[in-house]
Amino acid sequence: MDPHPRGEPGAHPVTPLEQALHAARALVLADLVAREVAEADVVSLVEESVTHRRWWVEQWPEGAGFLAGLVAQDVQDALLERHWRWPLCPVCGSGDPHALDVEPELGPDPHWVCHKAGVKVAAVGGLGRATGGAVSS
Repeated sequence: MDPHPRGEPGAHPVTPLEQALHAARALVLADLVAREVAEADVVSLVEESVTHRRWWVEQWPEGAGFLAGLVAQDVQDALLERHWRWPLCPVCGSGDPHALDVEPELGPDPHWVCHKAGVKVAAVGGLGRATGGAVSS
């Protein structure tokens, strides 16, 4: 019997945890693409986060619904270490550029939020649809 269901060497079985990890990866990649920063080195940051979060969610399977927000925060933190704030707020047109925050920090249904304007900008994975028409919080 093939231990790798898709026949890929080193592939992880498609369990609910793997599905949650793939979904989180896809949502964060969609936001990176939407903001035109999906360079190879940035995508590598997503992969590093997913690897780290795989261990985390194996220890706490009930946290699978929190993965998208956690991966988004991991990538955001890694980019900030490179002196690059992401994603920049599309709502505030004046003042210092600032990054959006993920809310809840640990919870389901994560959103990008501008604390300065007090609005939800988009769900994690939905920055491509956020054209400045923010949803009030």
